[in-house]
Amino acid sequence: MSTESSALFDLNRVILCHFDSYSTALVFARWPNRSLLWPTPLPESAKQVAAPAAIDAAHDGAPMLQAAIDHFQVLPEDIVTMDDFNEWLDSDAGPQRVHLLRFTTFEAPAKLIAPDEGVFKPISELRGSNPTELLLLRQVFNLIIGGGDTSRR
Repeated sequence: MSTESSALFDLNRVILCHFDSYSTALVFARWPNRSLLWPTPLPESAKQVAAPAAIDAAHDGAPMLQAAIDHFQVLPEDIVTMDDFNEWLDSDAGPQRVHLLRFTTFEAPAKLIAPDEGVFKPISELRGSNPTELLLLRQVFNLIIGGGDTSRR
């Protein structure tokens, strides 16, 4: 891993999901360490914070999208950034942005995440995951299923 990608991954995380609009099935990638974030789980000290007024280049979504395209060898037209999702966390490691990438394929591309031992699961099967990560998934659920409300009720 290059120093540039290491810094990118230190400052950013990704939620990978797939939504089937026909069946309204929403599934999320889960990794063997029980994390819901790629490429690594959040630091233990991570807490949600408000988004900054301006987003610096180190937290831009385009490099994370490209990193996912390269890593999972997915066609660029088969994955999109959900720009409505703009979540931030602060930890001992500093500010981190969580990006939401949604696969647009007909079915969730389980074979693409399988080499990393990832699986797609509905939110109801993700109990026991990091509570902060589960809160992020709830916000994704509200955004996609609930029509855009990502408020923290």
